[in-house]
Amino acid sequence: MLKLLSFSSCRIHSIFPSGIRTGSSVSNATFLQVSNSFSVFSRKTQNLVRRALFCSDTSDGSEQVMKFEVKESESGTQSKCSSAFLPTDPRTEDYPKELGWEADDRTELSVSILTSPTSNSFGIPLAIELIEKQHWLELKTHITDSNATTLLQQLFDSEADPIIILRYFNWSQKQFNISYTLELTCRLLHSLASVKKYSKIRSFLDGFVKKNENHSNSSFFHMLSMCSNHFCSNSIIIDMLLLAYVQNSKIHMAIEVFDRAGDYGFKLSALSCNPLLYALVKVKKVERVEYLYKEMIKRRIEVNLFTFNIVINGLCKVGKLNKARDVIEDLKAWGISPNVVTYNTLIDGYCKMGKVGKMNKANAILKEMVESKICPNEITYNILIDGFCKDENVSAAMKVFQEMRRQDLKPSVITYNTLVNGLCNDGKLDEACGLRDEMLSLGLKPDIVTYNALINGFCKKKKVRETRELVDDIRNRGLVPNVITYNTLIDAYCKDQMMEKAFDLHRVMLESGISPTGSTYNCLIAGLCRQGNMEGARKLLEEMQDKGLRADVVTYNILIDALCRKGESRKATRLLNAMFSMGLSPTHLTYNTLMDGYCREGNLRAALNVRSQMEKDRKVANIVTYNVLINGYCKKGKLEEANRLLNELLERGLVPNQNTYQVVREEMVEKGFLPDIEGHLYNVPGSS
Repeated sequence: MLKLLSFSSCRIHSIFPSGIRTGSSVSNATFLQVSNSFSVFSRKTQNLVRRALFCSDTSDGSEQVMKFEVKESESGTQSKCSSAFLPTDPRTEDYPKELGWEADDRTELSVSILTSPTSNSFGIPLAIELIEKQHWLELKTHITDSNATTLLQQLFDSEADPIIILRYFNWSQKQFNISYTLELTCRLLHSLASVKKYSKIRSFLDGFVKKNENHSNSSFFHMLSMCSNHFCSNSIIIDMLLLAYVQNSKIHMAIEVFDRAGDYGFKLSALSCNPLLYALVKVKKVERVEYLYKEMIKRRIEVNLFTFNIVINGLCKVGKLNKARDVIEDLKAWGISPNVVTYNTLIDGYCKMGKVGKMNKANAILKEMVESKICPNEITYNILIDGFCKDENVSAAMKVFQEMRRQDLKPSVITYNTLVNGLCNDGKLDEACGLRDEMLSLGLKPDIVTYNALINGFCKKKKVRETRELVDDIRNRGLVPNVITYNTLIDAYCKDQMMEKAFDLHRVMLESGISPTGSTYNCLIAGLCRQGNMEGARKLLEEMQDKGLRADVVTYNILIDALCRKGESRKATRLLNAMFSMGLSPTHLTYNTLMDGYCREGNLRAALNVRSQMEKDRKVANIVTYNVLINGYCKKGKLEEANRLLNELLERGLVPNQNTYQVVREEMVEKGFLPDIEGHLYNVPGSS
């Protein structure tokens, strides 16, 4: 017999299970029949659903609970039944009679088992014990893919330990290849949050976002809110979801979570927002960084020094230095003091992205840093030394180096490499070698970067013997030449038109297992072009492409220059068009070379067309452009037009360089034409 345990009325949908497993095969068949076929009695108005819970009196004393959901179609007389007994082998018509309904009531009945998934001896306590001990093989004998979800629901209903539920959730998903509903997922997350198992939540969400392709963020937010209105738990879960997306490089999904969290009013933290900001900085999506930063301030998310430093770094990377200074002011307004990283980032921004006078501004920030009682560190000085070297002010870099040592800061290999490279580029090879020796005396080992800088310096001076000694020294010290070493040497041979040695070195490079780069081929192509061997250059270009290396702007500039020098500027123009078709952006050098080619051929109209194309490409004519065109007009004897261009460049604020003076002196002044520019160039060296 089945005894009625509880009875309630509510508006819900009836459940029609495909099958019910009980301890008795006889009763199982009976209830299946009832569940699938019971439809008797009739009334006519609104639907009302009744739910009943029953337990059976089985011979072995175990308890089986069954749920009856009854949908009644009128709000008339409700059953007053508080307990009822059903036979274990009932007739269909017995159900409504036992529950107190009349024969003309229109009723639909459905049955589902709420406990024992498999046998009389298996229940929630045993299931929990098996899960806790991770006896998965034994548990599997009681569970099938058709009732795995039922056990999960029962674990939730029994308020089992959330860790037990998590274990079963993960095991059953993998074992039965189940994809649980979003509702059950959110219930699990809430249960873990309720016992503050935050590391488990993070781990679970990491796996969730890795494989989740079925649920949108909007559905996740909706279901999370439906499962619980606990604001704190929801905020924590969403915060961790955002972080999981960032850590799995799903940045667009993370941004969507950030936006939707604002819509729902959930509170995010710097623990998730800072990594998102950093990820956006890495891919240079600085506009998004600015938006997120403003939203964080607006939503009163607890920002910290790391937040500000990340934003400042992003702005500096794209040259928005004034905005970076504004963020430092925001930082101070929040009562947070900038640290050495803050100032280093800003100094580095000016050194790398600043324009005229950039190093003066970098020095001003250094002064402000010291006045704020923040001590510069090795990185600060390395940034300044690198900035001065790239600004071709090696003497200033050396002064910073001396100041660094006065502050008892130890220069690193990076410091010395930067200075060695700067001195070599400035042609001061003896001083560069002296620094290399100083490194050795201090116990610092010069690396391949040090030697590459020295080799480059000696190659530029065409000092072959010293270069060979450096190459031997590399091997003697156990260092391995890298692709930059080989490229530097190949380039030197090509510029000396020693192509045979250049190709020999290229072969050694391949035999050493070092793959040539685009720069390697560019050096070789340039060498062949200098010899006028365009066919050899074409074959090298094909070889380069066969190896999966893409011709770049440098490659095309080399080829365009070679064709222009041969008087084949029209062919060079076709290469310019090919650059556009490949998605390459021509540089000033590209356009100026092509203009010079047409000017050499006396085709000034074509040269002016190239200039127009350059300006349409948003590249303003520079001093080299004007030098080329002025020289072209002078060669054609059109000195008045040349004089007009000379005035134009001055009106645009361009500063004439030595080449400008040379063209004016040789092509104008020495030929008796005095430029009408109000004395700007009357004092040209060598002019009378």
